[in-house]
Amino acid sequence: MDHTRVQICSSAQRLLAFLALQDMPRSRTYVAGILWPDATAERANANLRSSLWRATRTGHRIIDVSTQELAIAKHIAVDLHEAVARAHRLLDTSRPCDDILTTQTRADLSADLLPEWSENEWMLIEQEQYHQLRLYALEAMTERLSEARRHGEAVAAGLAAVRAEPLRESAHRVLMEAHLAAGNRGAALRQFEQCRRVLLEELGLEPSESLRHLLPPHTERNGRPLPQPYAASLDS
Repeated sequence: MDHTRVQICSSAQRLLAFLALQDMPRSRTYVAGILWPDATAERANANLRSSLWRATRTGHRIIDVSTQELAIAKHIAVDLHEAVARAHRLLDTSRPCDDILTTQTRADLSADLLPEWSENEWMLIEQEQYHQLRLYALEAMTERLSEARRHGEAVAAGLAAVRAEPLRESAHRVLMEAHLAAGNRGAALRQFEQCRRVLLEELGLEPSESLRHLLPPHTERNGRPLPQPYAASLDS
């Protein structure tokens, strides 16, 4: 397989990225309107023609073009689509996933979608959709790895989920459960305290009682009982 890197100008990159995220061909009018929403229809269509011309100058067929529609070329594999498919498999509890409980899957789910492109409205929607999907998938991956007694990998997946969204209590929960499944109660306690600290500092909230109940009764740290929650909590 040829892995040669192809240089593409910025306007053609935007068009290629948009088409790569679509799961079907799109009309020229639709593509022009999404990519250049503030331009007149005439100007937007002119910009689209210019971007298409620049894309063809790469010497590679990357876009399938017809008189009415555009699509990413059929022979191009889009890694995001593959990552999304694996995420949905991880979330489907009726399907086995042993073949995708891999370091590569964790790495793919640990990165957000083109974060440097957040100034584009159409990209913001795609980014948030994938961000939420990958968080749920990382949590599911953590649970599946724990069930398979692959504790080190489970902790790594849980850490990836927490790193992606430090205020997400469900991410802290699956990571604590992974530590407890491995018999590491001290690590679970440290994770609880980290969750408690970030929630208090950022939101003024305590962890929920369900998270606290993961810890053994009368859990202590440095000879002192865990602090009792303040009045404000996620259960209130």
